[in-house]
Amino acid sequence: MKKIAIALSLIALVACKNKNHEETTLQDQQQSEKDTSIVEDISSKMTEVEPVVLSLEQAEKLARMPLACLEQEFPNKLGQTLASENDLQKPSELHPAFYGCFDWHSSVHAHWSLISLLKQFPNLAKAEEIKQLLQDHLSKENIEQELAYFNKEQNKTYERTYGWAWLLKLAQEIHTWEDPIAKELEANLAPLTKKIVSNYQAFLPKLNYPIRTGEHENTAFGMSFAYDYAVATENQKLKDLIATRAKDFYLSDDNCPIAWEPGGFDFLSPCLEEIHLMQNVLAEQTFKLWLKDFMPEISNKDFDLEIGEVSDRKDGKLVHLDGLNFSRAAVLFSLAAKYDNLNHLKPVAEKHLSSSFSNLTDDSYEGGHWLTTFAIYAYNKRKNK
Repeated sequence: MKKIAIALSLIALVACKNKNHEETTLQDQQQSEKDTSIVEDISSKMTEVEPVVLSLEQAEKLARMPLACLEQEFPNKLGQTLASENDLQKPSELHPAFYGCFDWHSSVHAHWSLISLLKQFPNLAKAEEIKQLLQDHLSKENIEQELAYFNKEQNKTYERTYGWAWLLKLAQEIHTWEDPIAKELEANLAPLTKKIVSNYQAFLPKLNYPIRTGEHENTAFGMSFAYDYAVATENQKLKDLIATRAKDFYLSDDNCPIAWEPGGFDFLSPCLEEIHLMQNVLAEQTFKLWLKDFMPEISNKDFDLEIGEVSDRKDGKLVHLDGLNFSRAAVLFSLAAKYDNLNHLKPVAEKHLSSSFSNLTDDSYEGGHWLTTFAIYAYNKRKNK
């Protein structure tokens, strides 16, 4: 009888413990769900960013830096190959059209920035001053001298292909500008534009392997801008060449290591720039199949990229990461706009654009001479979605 009582007591004790355990487990589960809800709520609030909306007032501010730096000759990085002592001249003597904004390509795209802003805001307070500057810089005589520089034997590779790309982007922007001075500017720039097109046609067939860096030499970036120009100006020969070489270089790529990005000096994403180029040159269904192999994770609804953080705004290389945020945003906006299944990329793009946009105000010259261009380019991709 005593043994039975002990057994019944043990059963009751176990049952009681099980009940307490179940109650504790239920309470823990409810608390966990509550905590998860709080985390999700905080996360949701943290990821909300106010979209950049470019007003006339903001456009006036953005125009200040390119307008100021286009005639600022120093500091200057020439990137020059000297054939003789006679080549040692001031930047404005070597490049009468594009001598400001620290280096040649930044001067070129500063002109692009001002035209892009004028097209969107023709009533800019300094619109007439900007137009006069464009006419002065892009005169027939100045462009002839720029062309003579490119025609020298030692300058065959000058600004390849980053500067080439921005020259064609400038030519495209002028070509599509409905303003009385546009035809004159396009005619003046035409000899240099033709030279750059010729440079692409000579170089791309010889390039055996693409350059996948996150800086100026990135092949996909240079080809994307040239492709845009070819489409806008109906240059079928250039368009076909770029499409062919893009497929040669990138069609068999898969599993791009986006987790390795960014590099410390990157202002371009090698993976995203390649996607942007292939989005343009491939048919839609072919591109979707290619993208599934190239970067499968980009289709995940929770896809995200960590913002590039600048630690020193006076370091010309470290400030590149603001440019990375803008160039990433441009590609992501483009993808989200074209494909419904990639619409989840838009908040990621907004985050990248917004995070660096505030840095443009009163920025140091190391970033200020070029970042405005990248901000405008990213914004344009968002606006044109």
